[in-house]
Amino acid sequence: MIVTSLVDHLVHLHTTRDLSVLLIEQNARLALDLCHHAYVLESGRIALQGPAGILARDPRVTAAYLGGHVEVTP
Repeated sequence: MIVTSLVDHLVHLHTTRDLSVLLIEQNARLALDLCHHAYVLESGRIALQGPAGILARDPRVTAAYLGGHVEVTP
């Protein structure tokens, strides 16, 4: 309930005041659904970055953070 309220508030601030928001979130699906651009950190370093929609479909992100799996070809 708190997360939903916070997300609604951040979206409202972004849309009504045209504010950019820096969101640091462990829930990758939530973060990628909210953001236009995202950064994936691994061990404190930027491992991937780009449009959130593209990162959400990246097999590496899916496997590591979104509960998916990657097909490995020989």
